[in-house]
Amino acid sequence: MTNSRKSVTTSRGSAIACLVEWAESGKPAQWVIDKGIHNTSLKNEDRQLAVRLVMGVIRRQQYLDIILSRFSKTPLRKMKPLTRATLRVGIYQLCFLDRIPDSAAVNETVKAFKKARQPGWLVRFVNGTLRSVARKKNSLPAPDSAGPGNTEVLEHPAWLTERWQRKFGRDRMLDICRMNSREPELCLQVNPTRVSRDQLARQLTLAGIDVRVGRYSPESLVLTGFHGSVTALPGFTEGKFQVQDQAAYLCSKLFGPLREKGRYLDACAGLGGKTCALSFFLPPGAVLDAVEPDPRRSRLLVENLQRMGFDSRVRIFQQDLQSFASSGEVRYDGILVDAPCSGTGVIRKHPDIRWNRTENDLAVNRKTQGELLQIAGSLLAPGGTLVYATCSLEPEENEQVVDLFLAENTEYVLTDTRVYLPESAGALVNDAGMFSPVPSEEIEGFFAARMVRKH
Repeated sequence: MTNSRKSVTTSRGSAIACLVEWAESGKPAQWVIDKGIHNTSLKNEDRQLAVRLVMGVIRRQQYLDIILSRFSKTPLRKMKPLTRATLRVGIYQLCFLDRIPDSAAVNETVKAFKKARQPGWLVRFVNGTLRSVARKKNSLPAPDSAGPGNTEVLEHPAWLTERWQRKFGRDRMLDICRMNSREPELCLQVNPTRVSRDQLARQLTLAGIDVRVGRYSPESLVLTGFHGSVTALPGFTEGKFQVQDQAAYLCSKLFGPLREKGRYLDACAGLGGKTCALSFFLPPGAVLDAVEPDPRRSRLLVENLQRMGFDSRVRIFQQDLQSFASSGEVRYDGILVDAPCSGTGVIRKHPDIRWNRTENDLAVNRKTQGELLQIAGSLLAPGGTLVYATCSLEPEENEQVVDLFLAENTEYVLTDTRVYLPESAGALVNDAGMFSPVPSEEIEGFFAARMVRKH
């Protein structure tokens, strides 16, 4: 992070500083945002703009650099990180945020750069470059023709687009890239123990928010064009909903009706989205355990369960799954393994994933995923259900992990997920019966397989 952090008090200044830290640290964008934007004295609307700028620049980085290279004689690689980030923030506003006047986009961005105590000649360079882009922006090529030879800018590294083209075909690959370059809509899962879907929809509509019912999950509400704070939404404090994509929520339905006095385990609980979703269906007398080794995630898991009203129904274990499995002889009726993965199915929501992953990560992840699945399998009772899930589109992390597990554990059988999903989601199941949506307007990329232990 630049030493100008103390003087950064504007949305643009905060966004620029975060982009510099993201580029230099290799940390996830959300981590940098939490540190550099959410933990500031910015007003709520300024904080929202700063987040949009960070995510937008990361999402459109290739296109922004193509435009920048047309107006700057200095190659991008020779620019200081702060200069490069400032120019990207300015051009992003000019090209993608129509509600911000060009004069404000240029002037406020230059002011933020000047506040970082940059030399006068460099401030004049940034100012002149942005003003040139503003004057000629109506003649700039669109993202679908700005690449070499008027080709489309895909906004993804070649290793990803090439493998997606092999798997899905060129047209579907292009659709995925285009979808990932758009701002995501916000999807809420209604907490049926606190409110009905229609009641919450009315509450949100009265607050001036555009709401529609999810296409694949009838319990979902999708907020169109919402860029405000989730915590300020009506019903958040009362635990009437949680933010969760339809695919992740539907994964929790793959166990079928949960048994009274049954025992269930969320083996990789994370922040508790699927833990809460499972709690929606937990009958009296049933037990739900959640394992999460990371202290920060475990703390947020507790907070989420408390807000949703499930903290007394879920037991949390802050330890890794191997240690948890070694601590007793508990057998579960259902286990969810939402395994750590590359996250290539959720790039629209986490745009930095495309730049922070390599193809070599897939083999490393597959080994870890296989180990987690084996440990979880040892904890399942005969007749129990084992659900393996990721938010990846890659076969190495999905089908190949499941196939290897089934080959090594013949007491398990793969079952068709279509049986447990709403009819509207049936088309998202592949020929092997695995739930495998690809990113679209309504749903994120995901994968889930359902297995039953015969004996």
